[in-house]
Amino acid sequence: MSGWREIEVAGHKCDIYEPPVRNPHSYVVIYLHGVHLQRLAEQPPYEEQFARFGLRVIAPWTGRCWWLDRLCPDFSDRWTPEQHLLQNILPWIEKEWECRPPRIALLGTSMGGQGALRLAYKHPETFPVVAAVSPAIDFHIRWESDEILQAMFEDPESARQETALLYVHPLNWPRHQFFCCDPQDARWWDSADRLRMKLGSLGIPFTCDLDTSGGGHSFAYYNRMAQRVVEFLVESLEKERLRLPLAGS
Repeated sequence: MSGWREIEVAGHKCDIYEPPVRNPHSYVVIYLHGVHLQRLAEQPPYEEQFARFGLRVIAPWTGRCWWLDRLCPDFSDRWTPEQHLLQNILPWIEKEWECRPPRIALLGTSMGGQGALRLAYKHPETFPVVAAVSPAIDFHIRWESDEILQAMFEDPESARQETALLYVHPLNWPRHQFFCCDPQDARWWDSADRLRMKLGSLGIPFTCDLDTSGGGHSFAYYNRMAQRVVEFLVESLEKERLRLPLAGS
């Protein structure tokens, strides 16, 4: 894929994408990968949309880390995945691409989808724009069969305490959030539906699609949603750019 290349940030690999023509507002997307470590750089539907809107993309590689604020044996004994994003990736984007929040959007699939939501719920001013495709929100249900989760948590309940649902704040949330999940995705659809109900009951604005089907939990579905997802990110970044600052800010 001609627009992609591999770099290192703080000693850890990343894929980055440079579009043929850059967006005039220099928008950037951070992509969080899934547990099976498939590369977005190998998915033409996403590159087509990134090129269409002139988006630069950085995709850090952190192993099967679940994008948590915990040291992960599959990633680093120095940085948690969350610290890596906040303390290494964001400064790299600012230095190399001269871009800072709120011109940066989060995008994730599967493990990365729940990670993107969780990060946006924890840091909504840093990440006011987020999109999650097939988010594995209730990742604690994998604890029994996942040695990485077992290394980070003593039991499924302690893992559940770190799920995105428990970081939703009724008064402080990302202003633009989108998530989607194929109804054929038997493992993860229910938790996406619970997120939909929780956000709705709290009156928090969101956009979701839990009806479109095709491919289950796979890149067949992720790619089917590529145009809608990237259009949401660009529209939301534009709204953030045009948003008037609050008085005194």
